[in-house]
Amino acid sequence: MASHSQKMTTFLMFAGQAEAAMNDYVSIFDESEVISIIRYGAEGPGDEGTVMHALFTLKGQQFMCIDSSVNHAFTFTPAISIFVTCDTDQEIDEVFRKLSDGGSVLMPLSQTPVSKQFGWVQDKYGVSWQLNLPNQQ
Repeated sequence: MASHSQKMTTFLMFAGQAEAAMNDYVSIFDESEVISIIRYGAEGPGDEGTVMHALFTLKGQQFMCIDSSVNHAFTFTPAISIFVTCDTDQEIDEVFRKLSDGGSVLMPLSQTPVSKQFGWVQDKYGVSWQLNLPNQQ
């Protein structure tokens, strides 16, 4: 049987903050690491040293990010968010606190009909996260 490889990957485009965001995310979530970083050189087209392409994992799930070499009129929006299933009360509390630090709380942690705890935050980089601690089955 062939080994599993992820067929869809969340790809985050930043404007100069890709490495800082990636390092923050890897420090917040268990089972997370930076896999590779390729940086723009002096020849560009992006600012030298910024991220041309990076691959990292959060809770074992692969993500990619870049620093755009082009200035865009758009950025992240809460219309698309990263949904995270947390394993413990401690994990959801800690992740919620760290991701909302410098960002904004879109929905405070609270119990819902399907969740022991659920919260929605937009981090200081503009990325939105839905954090869920499911009810016990």
